[in-house]
Amino acid sequence: MKKHFLILFFSLIFSNQLFPQGTGGTNAKFEYRRLVDLPTAGILEKGFAGVTLDVMPLGVVITRIEVGVVDGFSFGISYGGRNIIGSGDIDWNKWPGVNVRARIIDETPLLPAIAIGFDSQGKGAYNRDLSRYQIKSQGFFVAASKNFELFGYLSIHGVINYSMERDDADKDLNLGVGFEKTIGSKVSFIGEYDFAVNDNTGNSLGKGNGYLNFGLRWSVGDGLTLGLDLRDLLDNKRINGNKADRGIFVEYVKSIF
Repeated sequence: MKKHFLILFFSLIFSNQLFPQGTGGTNAKFEYRRLVDLPTAGILEKGFAGVTLDVMPLGVVITRIEVGVVDGFSFGISYGGRNIIGSGDIDWNKWPGVNVRARIIDETPLLPAIAIGFDSQGKGAYNRDLSRYQIKSQGFFVAASKNFELFGYLSIHGVINYSMERDDADKDLNLGVGFEKTIGSKVSFIGEYDFAVNDNTGNSLGKGNGYLNFGLRWSVGDGLTLGLDLRDLLDNKRINGNKADRGIFVEYVKSIF
C-alpha cells in the first residue's frame, strides 16, 4: 500500500501533463503575486479571479479575493481574525484589507518585470494597542521579478515598501528579497527574507533579525494550489516567539468571463 501511494505521489508531482493548474511548478498557469508574505511583480490576468486562504498559528485565518480588472491591473479585498480556528470568542481584525497593483514594466530578456501597488493586509494577530499586525502590511510597494531557466525555472524577486502601520514609532522604509524554484511540473519551493527594518525600534514587535520564511506550493490542478509555510526561522518576534510558525496556504484561481 505504501509503495503504491509513493508511486502515485511522485507521478502527480513530476507528470508532464499540460492541463490548467495553479501557480506551482514548470507548468504553472498563473503568476505568483506573493511568495510567503512578500509581494512580487506578478499579476492576475484580465478576467480572472483568485481566492486565497492563509491559516496561521493562534487560529489566525486571512481570506483574500482578487480580480484582474484590465490588462496589468488587479484589485482585491481581504479580511480575517484571530481564534477563528479553535475555541472561544473570535477576535476579528479591525478593518478589511485592500490591495491594488499595476504592472508598469513587463519582463524582457534583459529587464525584470516591475509592479507598483498598495496592500494594507498584514499577517498574524492584529495588535489593537499599536494598530498593527504582528507582521506589518506592505503598504505602498515596488516589486521586481526576473525568471531564469535553471533545471526548470528559477525566479528572483525584490521589493521595497513603506507600511502605513506606524503607531509603534518605527516609520522606516523596508525591503525584502526572495526566490521561487520549480521542482518538476507541479511543485515549487519558495523562500524570502524580509529585512523588517521598519519593525526593529520604538515599540516594535520585531527583534531586528528580520523574517526568514520558506514554503512549498503544489498545483493540484484546475487553478487550485495548496501550500505549506514556515515563517520566522530567525525567531524575530518579541511575542509568541516559538521559532518557526507553521501555516497552510490555499489558492483557487478561475476565469470569471
